[in-house]
Amino acid sequence: MEDATTLDFAFQPHASPVPADVRAGLLANPGFGKTITDHMVVINYAEGRGWHDARVVPYGPLSISPACAVLHYAQEIFEGLKAYRLPDGGAALFRPEANARRFNESADRMAMPRIPEALFLAALHQMVRADGAWIPEIEGGSLYLRPFMFASENFLGVKPASEFLFIVIASPAGSYFKDADSVTLWVSEHYTRAAPGGTGAAKCGGNYASSLIAQAEAIREGCHQVVFLDAAERKWVEELGGMNVMFAFDDGSIQTPPLGGTILPGITRDSLLTLARDAGFTVREEPYSIDQWQADAASGRLREAFACGTAAVVTPIGKVRGRGFEFSIGNQGPGLVAQKFKDQLVAIQRGRAPDPHGWLHRLS
Repeated sequence: MEDATTLDFAFQPHASPVPADVRAGLLANPGFGKTITDHMVVINYAEGRGWHDARVVPYGPLSISPACAVLHYAQEIFEGLKAYRLPDGGAALFRPEANARRFNESADRMAMPRIPEALFLAALHQMVRADGAWIPEIEGGSLYLRPFMFASENFLGVKPASEFLFIVIASPAGSYFKDADSVTLWVSEHYTRAAPGGTGAAKCGGNYASSLIAQAEAIREGCHQVVFLDAAERKWVEELGGMNVMFAFDDGSIQTPPLGGTILPGITRDSLLTLARDAGFTVREEPYSIDQWQADAASGRLREAFACGTAAVVTPIGKVRGRGFEFSIGNQGPGLVAQKFKDQLVAIQRGRAPDPHGWLHRLS
């Protein structure tokens, strides 16, 4: 079996990359996930051989069989992280080793092979080295990296696959919730995201596929995002369709739903909890019911609520709606706590502030 930690990457440059002037136009207003850069990283896995054939190639379509296992059994996982431009012109990733660990934890849950952390990080380095010119220079701009892996073996029997593809693609990114000072959430009445023993803690496509109908309902109701309650009692707040949620109270405490297998362990979530403890906040990872949320918002005990994630960073929650109820939080806009955490986190990510926890991973 090949030593995956020492794989050399072959490089095939794109014969017709996006012209610099066209790229500049795209980067002026990149949106989120709309444009894909010129290259991608691809690495193969086969049982008995391990990881092999690491390469950087022009971005383009994949050729797979209609019997490809991922199309039938959804054996697929992914990650999301960003490359940031530093003040000196260099580039850095934020806590990529945490993404590598979560990727492998997702792989374990989905009966997929682990990828060595060093190889995962090397793939990210290769991706940014190839397409670093795609990092937007606009305020808040970044290069969103999407590592993913799927079962590529061709068979129709129900079993874990023995062949996989690991791929990294990239997309220039601006604001996720553009032109929104705060977001409005819809409380799903009929749908849940995950159940105990399920795949809620894994970053797999099936979790997101099952949430789309609830997200579509939220949009129809005039909301930005859906918020899910637990599957057992339909009472406890868990997370949004694509990000975690936090609450700031009048006593200087911060609360967020606890991890327990049904909530994705967000890296932004973990970073904010660390920053909150550093700043002297009392931090609780405890259950919080939708009824208590409404009561605390009405009494003023709850000062702020905010969503957090790689894409959204820190986004204030202004209103919450559900079937037959609606309530507002604070001033329905950015609060002091959310803004403090966002400013501090972004400053670290972009190399403009001290990095006491060693989170920033500078790229050569």
